[in-house]
Amino acid sequence: MGLLQVQRWRERKTISNWLWHGFSTRLGGVSRAYCAEDAPGELNLGFTAADNREAVLQNRRLLGEAVTGSASTPIVTLRQFHSNLVIKAGAVDANRERPQKADGAITAEPGLLIAIQTADCIPVLVADQKRRVVAAFHAGWRGTVKRIVELGVGRMRLEFGSRPQDLIAAIGPGVGQCCYAVGEEVLSEFESQFSYARELFHEVFDSDPVRTKYPMLFLTQRAPGHSSIGPALHLDLIEANRRQLLDAGVGASAITFTGGCTNCHTDLFFSHRASRGHAGRMMSVIGIRG
Repeated sequence: MGLLQVQRWRERKTISNWLWHGFSTRLGGVSRAYCAEDAPGELNLGFTAADNREAVLQNRRLLGEAVTGSASTPIVTLRQFHSNLVIKAGAVDANRERPQKADGAITAEPGLLIAIQTADCIPVLVADQKRRVVAAFHAGWRGTVKRIVELGVGRMRLEFGSRPQDLIAAIGPGVGQCCYAVGEEVLSEFESQFSYARELFHEVFDSDPVRTKYPMLFLTQRAPGHSSIGPALHLDLIEANRRQLLDAGVGASAITFTGGCTNCHTDLFFSHRASRGHAGRMMSVIGIRG
């Protein structure tokens, strides 16, 4: 099964002896909803309309076993809605018929995994090495504008007395700056919240080979500056969330990156954008050994 982990966390016994974590890929599993007929099954972990519920449940058991060694490890999921709401989670939440609405979870309870589902949005995992507290955050552009990661670290401090200097963080696979074209309204939202907003956006010129070879086909009669042809605005969501971790007091050397661009590597990751909405879901999980 395709599972990504932070090498640095695995190699340090002071971390690996108590911490569970992992970022799933689409590889492995039993789902047939998003792959070719002759391809092996995939690891869709979301209850999507296109997939079979029992296949997803089996995939979740496979993930639990890969991360913790036991297929029966409870996994706490959320009903994500692009908010900055963070809940304090426990084993009781794994048995809810309907998960709680939130986009982040924190816990100090051992023996369970807290999970974030993504298919382009940025997953962020955080662990307190001293107090043994863990957190998982779902950061799409809306959640990022609402400072979910920054506020989530604040909740760790408030609920458990976590100190920023004791925190380690991992940013997992998500859509990269290379592929994340957005509109001016997204730039405006970021500018209303962050003094460094402009540093997160970059202009990328269209490299369409047809347009390059036949430029006359794309000429317009509009006045200069009023044509729709021009550079696209791309957002670096990974850097945006790294900045929030820094602003929350997490040290730069304590932040790691795992995976790559989901839109670029659809052989490895589910991507809502690349598949035009027909995508499974990956899970980013973290927990405290029971």
